[in-house]
Amino acid sequence: MAGPVHYELYIRKTAPAPWSLMLATEERKHAIDTAEEILKDKHAVAVRVTKETLDPDTMEFSSHTVLTKGVPEAPKKRLVNADEERSNCLGPQDLYAPHARELIGRVLEDWLGRNGITVFELLHRPDMVEKLEASGVELQHAIQKVVIPESQATGQASHELIRHYQKLVGQAMERVMSAGRKGTFPDLANRSLADVAEKLAGASDRAFIMGGVIAGALAGARGARPRLDRLMDLADRAPGEGAPRAMVMVAIEQILCEQLGARTNLSEILGPALDQGGSLAAVVRMVAPREIAALIRHDPRLALLMPSVDGPAARLGARIEAGEYPILAASLARMVLRELMGQRRLRPADAPGEIDILRALAMSLTATAGRLLTLDEVQTAFTERSKSLVTADFVQAYVVSCESVLCEAEQLTRLCENVTGNANKRSAARWLAACVTSLRFESEMRLNGPTASRKLQVLAQLNRSVMAAALSEHDTEQIMTSIGHVGGVVEAEARLTLQLARATAPVQQKLSALLRLAAGETAPLGPAADRAKAEAIKLFRAPDSRAALTAAPESLAPLKSLMKAAGLAA
Repeated sequence: MAGPVHYELYIRKTAPAPWSLMLATEERKHAIDTAEEILKDKHAVAVRVTKETLDPDTMEFSSHTVLTKGVPEAPKKRLVNADEERSNCLGPQDLYAPHARELIGRVLEDWLGRNGITVFELLHRPDMVEKLEASGVELQHAIQKVVIPESQATGQASHELIRHYQKLVGQAMERVMSAGRKGTFPDLANRSLADVAEKLAGASDRAFIMGGVIAGALAGARGARPRLDRLMDLADRAPGEGAPRAMVMVAIEQILCEQLGARTNLSEILGPALDQGGSLAAVVRMVAPREIAALIRHDPRLALLMPSVDGPAARLGARIEAGEYPILAASLARMVLRELMGQRRLRPADAPGEIDILRALAMSLTATAGRLLTLDEVQTAFTERSKSLVTADFVQAYVVSCESVLCEAEQLTRLCENVTGNANKRSAARWLAACVTSLRFESEMRLNGPTASRKLQVLAQLNRSVMAAALSEHDTEQIMTSIGHVGGVVEAEARLTLQLARATAPVQQKLSALLRLAAGETAPLGPAADRAKAEAIKLFRAPDSRAALTAAPESLAPLKSLMKAAGLAA
């Protein structure tokens, strides 16, 4: 085709056949009519017309489909390249890799939970392997859970994958049971752990044997807390240093990572009385004891929010503080981040308490940044958690205990201070703006409560809290303008500025009171502060006032800072 635009007609004579070019023409109607006729006469099962446009710069055609009719194309099987084939577990040793153990833990989660063991123990205990083999159905279902998604992802035939994994699992199970029959795993009832580790040093399969020794030592221990206590006992009996000690500690750490990764186990270890927020705080205190101790010294109130750990958890925390189990500490810290990014409430029955515990967690995790987590990871997690704090359900629960609209405004201001992320800040600011611009807010501030001066002080404090909440400039200005308007109405009705200006008190006292109003210390910035500033200027210019100030120049010194804050001095 010589023109810059032409149309091509493709057909498929049978459903599995590929597309083949039938016609090329510069007339769109001719291409479409021909396609319809071919499909009607059943010369093909599917037709497609495309518009081809020539790019004069690159001299290449860009294609756009105009018409497609007939039998749809069969989904093409994805070709499996050599890298993907090699990514499958090829030998029994591959099942001991961390990602493989994680997958086994997911597909056998119920069975492992019923038997109270971890994947690491299953891969090293002959009695558990025999029990799983005897179950039959459990093992078959687990293999199917692995095979089906892998087959869909790679395009490999599912029956071939099933045979592959059945053979692989059979080899791994036989390896463990054979080691049990031969007595490969020493019994710690008759030998010390340190002696076993010393003799295994240099052996080619030392990691497998030591794993069997540690896993076998946990046999008979039911419950997460007794099992953790026994693991700490084993750690106490480990060699003092060198490769033998590392061999023992690595095996213990792998079991700890899997055991503490389960939410139910963590709850039992830390105490079932703790809610979600308390559990996460206890975990942070366990994995970062030095940082938490420093924070508590700086702010003792933090000790009330960070639960103390005792028993085996305290023993584990002491070892983490000594620099042992770094992988476990990082794993638990990331688990805390995952929970923070989830949907579960930290304090389901206490919305204000949830803000408190979230603030404590933010301080604690930020203190660990660089050692366990990066600062970006911590900020991302709290930004994600803040999304749940600005939803209608949470805000309603947060202010439900407030008896006045002023209390609601103060609570919402605190919410603005504690959420992170620009979008979340804007959402929180909208809640606060809706509160302070409401007719109810103005009515309650005008008609109810204490004296006008006290109301103005409360509004001034609210204004300062809004400024400290790090909201956007637009939101801050809107909210402060609304608060200032209400303060202006309260001051105008009480005629407070006029009363101060006409009071019989000394000039210095009147100026001090007016300047505090003008500076925003005892009244919100806005009409009330502006009127106080105007009255202060009048008072300064009055001859009697100038004479009194001239006679006592030392009385001006305390007023200079207030004059600067009110904009009356440089």
